[in-house]
Amino acid sequence: MEKKQSGSLGKLAEDFVAQRLAEEGCKILKRNYRTRLGEIDIVAQKDGWILFVEVKARKAGSMVSPLEAVTRSKQKKLLLAAGQYLAENPAPWQPRFDVAAVYMQAGRIVKMEYLENAFTA
Repeated sequence: MEKKQSGSLGKLAEDFVAQRLAEEGCKILKRNYRTRLGEIDIVAQKDGWILFVEVKARKAGSMVSPLEAVTRSKQKKLLLAAGQYLAENPAPWQPRFDVAAVYMQAGRIVKMEYLENAFTA
């Protein structure tokens, strides 16, 4: 799981984050929004913000933090995909780019870090 999140573990992490966001009052607008420019794991809305959330999962104790996996290149792809999403779905809310770092052990989630406004355009 060091590179791209494998199917079921990545989905488990995304499901967990989406559930936590919903519990905190976010409205989930879209999951796994895909364009030729990139993919956004979760698009949500809360309190005047439209949230573009990147979920990264890693094994607990991994050499590379899930937060470090959101490189400048990945950020650029997220920005382009978010622009496409907003072109297709105009919204009055201020965009924000968040990153959820999910740590897993033996196929279970053991910890999550959530970084609001992780990067800007």
